[in-house]
Amino acid sequence: MSLTIRDATAADAHACAAVYRPYVLDTAITFETEPPTPAAMAVRIAESAATHAWLVAEDAGRVIGYAYARPFAARPAYRWSCEVSVYLELGRRRTGAGRALYGVLLPTLAARGFRVAVAKTTLPNEPSLALHAALGFQPVGTHSRIGWKHGAWHDVTITQLFLTDSTTPPADLR
Repeated sequence: MSLTIRDATAADAHACAAVYRPYVLDTAITFETEPPTPAAMAVRIAESAATHAWLVAEDAGRVIGYAYARPFAARPAYRWSCEVSVYLELGRRRTGAGRALYGVLLPTLAARGFRVAVAKTTLPNEPSLALHAALGFQPVGTHSRIGWKHGAWHDVTITQLFLTDSTTPPADLR
């Protein structure tokens, strides 16, 4: 597999929506219950790209996954923290594509002034937990029975990664 990681554009919305769709319909990995349309995905891409980042992974010129960051929470004191997610075509997990996406996303966020990346993982999801652990994300808690989907309650584990070791006061975000 020869991957190219690049910034997403609105032209990638259809492919990103197609990657995400089976997670929405067939799993509890995401708590969304209706797959977003390509138009809705284009809005998400634009919003994340404007403030954080949205990347796609291409294999032989075809989008096979994406990773993005968005605000962790709305209040101003949280503005140096972000939530990150990665989604790959089914069958592409544990191929290195998620690591490759985060390998570009996390340094990009650090360069833009973000200090902490947070990942939320619906349980069970060993591949996601393993990826985040391999990248240095540390568990900070679990929300028990926080989401109801497909006839069952699901827990969500929260992990975080310091994007910098600095404890100095933050500068404005770039």
